[in-house]
Amino acid sequence: MSSVVETVTELVTPILKEQNFELVDIEFVKEGKNWFLRVFIDKTGGIDIEECAFVSEQLSERLDAIESDPIPQAYFLEVSSPGAERPLKKESDYEKAVGEYINLSFYQAIDGEKQIEGTLESFDKETVTLTVRIKTRTKEMVIDRKNIAKARLAIKF
Repeated sequence: MSSVVETVTELVTPILKEQNFELVDIEFVKEGKNWFLRVFIDKTGGIDIEECAFVSEQLSERLDAIESDPIPQAYFLEVSSPGAERPLKKESDYEKAVGEYINLSFYQAIDGEKQIEGTLESFDKETVTLTVRIKTRTKEMVIDRKNIAKARLAIKF
């Protein structure tokens, strides 16, 4: 599976660079009986459906042109925006998210919680600092990055 992601990354990166788009994430997952290859892209100001379609067509052509098929099973190719709840994977994602409301999911519960939401105040290689609101009070939490299973932007209600 990781070889599929690596191959697709190599194929899609030049397409995205030409258009000044950013590669956010690639997933190759089985859901039910179907396989899905999902490529999430973005750009400053957001990505639109025509741009996703363009990347999908270009990537599909490049995948079809490879002599030995890197994805032998049937799959659905989906190219889309990461959406409002964009994942935070790279250091640059965290940099852009400082001051934003985010959601963190943990491998093991911290203070009895498997996930938490708050404003990202800062981060470094080892930790993430969030300001969280618990009922009527505000608390700063420092969380070890090794405990974070997933991080994403969140919508505050």
